[in-house]
Amino acid sequence: MGIDVKLPIGLMFAILGLLLTIYGLFTISNPEMYHKSFGININLWLGLAMLVFGVILLLFVKKKKV
Repeated sequence: MGIDVKLPIGLMFAILGLLLTIYGLFTISNPEMYHKSFGININLWLGLAMLVFGVILLLFVKKKKV
């Protein structure tokens, strides 16, 4: 009966990843913004990575409860 931190951390990563992905999609047409990151839309890619990580954590929480 320990504390399961996967749920709040998974929610945090999923929500922030979703927000960052949406921001990256809205700023995809602005190449000047991503000049420092060698033209890579870092907001989009890191947002997607955070979203996937958050969803994986949430799946682990759901798998444990069943």
